[in-house]
Amino acid sequence: MTLSLNMILAVYALAGVAVLALTVFSKSHRTMNILSIVLPAVYLVLTLFTLTYGAIPTYSLGGNYFLIDHLSLYEIMICSFLFLLAALYSYGYIEGSIEIHEMDRSSLKLFYVAFNLLLMAITYAFFADNLALFWILAELTTAFSAVLIVIMNAPKNIGATLKYVFITSTCMLFSFIGLILIFTLTENNLGSGTLNWSTLMSVASTLSPGIMFAAFIFTFVGFAAKSGIVPFHAWLPSAHSKAPAPVSAILSGCVTSVGIYGIIRVYAIASQTSELPKISWFLIAFGLISMVVAALTMLNQVNLKKLIGYSTVENMGFLLVGLGLGTSLAIFWMLFYTLAHAFTKASLFFSAGILHHQYKSVRMEHIKNVFKFQPFAAWSLILGGVAIIGMPLSAIFLPKIEILLQSAELSPYLLLGLLTVFLFVAAGFGIFLIKLLSRKDEDAPGVKRYEASLGMKIPIVVLLIAVFALGVFFPQQLTDLLNSIVSELGIR
Repeated sequence: MTLSLNMILAVYALAGVAVLALTVFSKSHRTMNILSIVLPAVYLVLTLFTLTYGAIPTYSLGGNYFLIDHLSLYEIMICSFLFLLAALYSYGYIEGSIEIHEMDRSSLKLFYVAFNLLLMAITYAFFADNLALFWILAELTTAFSAVLIVIMNAPKNIGATLKYVFITSTCMLFSFIGLILIFTLTENNLGSGTLNWSTLMSVASTLSPGIMFAAFIFTFVGFAAKSGIVPFHAWLPSAHSKAPAPVSAILSGCVTSVGIYGIIRVYAIASQTSELPKISWFLIAFGLISMVVAALTMLNQVNLKKLIGYSTVENMGFLLVGLGLGTSLAIFWMLFYTLAHAFTKASLFFSAGILHHQYKSVRMEHIKNVFKFQPFAAWSLILGGVAIIGMPLSAIFLPKIEILLQSAELSPYLLLGLLTVFLFVAAGFGIFLIKLLSRKDEDAPGVKRYEASLGMKIPIVVLLIAVFALGVFFPQQLTDLLNSIVSELGIR
């Protein structure tokens, strides 16, 4: 049984439109929440079905504006799963936010409409074969996620949102210039310009290496800003710390992946030229700088969600290093690292959300007696912290080791630099969590324990089980999927 691309895209669109329409006419929070659970569940099932029965890769008719290949389906699978868990988590979290007057009940419909629109924009961004269409959809993800950040009743959220929109949208203008260069380059070579990734891959080796390198630099700026790469990262810690916990999880695990995805697509084209060594070192340099800046900043953090946010900057930098190494093995593990990071980081933000409702803050000075009031969140933070620094038995451990081994083959100094950064990251996370979880106040009368709902706890449990299960068992289906992605990217 095979499915046409147009049929698959139509089902994704119809499911999204139906959920949006029902959400608009819903008056119950429970109904809107269920609908927000249904949409990613449908997307997840449809993605798995397409992976099993679809003829992949496949392209749309009428100009190849869309593409379904293993990379797009892999990214959609990860994001659909995260959106599903974030939606399940959101009901209890939002009800708690309303109780402490951080959100108005009148904003519920706007939240869920933006939530579902963000999932749709991310999904179609991953499906975009045309790079200009991808650019537009990536900008839409900024708009919809900005709504989810600013929706809270906090003036500081407005500042964080404006910073997010200004930095990412300004940098995306550079990406637009890069796309113009690519279009002009193909127009000179082919007689008619194109921005279709599949077409560009077929003619990449004939493109001018120098101009293609310049185009890569321009496109990198915008997509790096979406990913929180230094020096375009200033929006990320602020946005992550101010956004509702389920939105922070999505920003870290999905929205940043849109930027990395764009870099991967353009890298696959540019890597077919003679400028590959320069591009590789360019990516490694930016990746390493991002890791160093994030690691050093983490040492001085007193805000839990900002700490987790800077960890995202560090992990995005490591993904760039893996991509820059450029070998098929490094790309394989870089792709798996994307999944491991998304799941681990989401569990940390969900745990931080429980602490936020308990203490009305995530700053260290306000959090005391965690094991007394929130033992579940305390232990989930410990397990998530152990996983995110890449300790054995966690999903991040194996890809981190494999990429380190690949870096050693390129340069022992690069290996030394990466190991040093990881020591600082482990120290930053470890010291922060030890201080946070050991803070006690025996004279804290009248403190009421916040009862986190089962819907807030289940996503954390599911994610942590997945993170540690993937640390000890690597499914053959996942191996085959990642190998297919590497092959389709033309990585030698």
